[in-house]
Amino acid sequence: MVEETREGKVAEERRTDENVIYVGNKPPMSYVLAVVTQFSDSTEVVIKARGRAISTAVDAAEITRNRFATDAKIKEIKIGTESLTNEEGRSSNVSSIEIYLTKKKGK
Repeated sequence: MVEETREGKVAEERRTDENVIYVGNKPPMSYVLAVVTQFSDSTEVVIKARGRAISTAVDAAEITRNRFATDAKIKEIKIGTESLTNEEGRSSNVSSIEIYLTKKKGK
């Protein structure tokens, strides 16, 4: 998604949230359907989750790879921790994960 401006300069490539699936409390198959649907439009899908939803995100990625999009590959996995503070001033750490799945165009 490289755009050229009127002056002929190439604009910086920007990532949109179109190919990002945010995982929550639904069953894994809901997210599998979202990933497979997104693969019809793009070659890369990012599955993001925090906290207890991480295991659902991993399940969705593995079900997608093993049953529905067998040619999909895991490009990268990013893990991290965010420190959140509630109204009372107490802080807690919440883990997060980003799973990057890629698939060749044409299938």
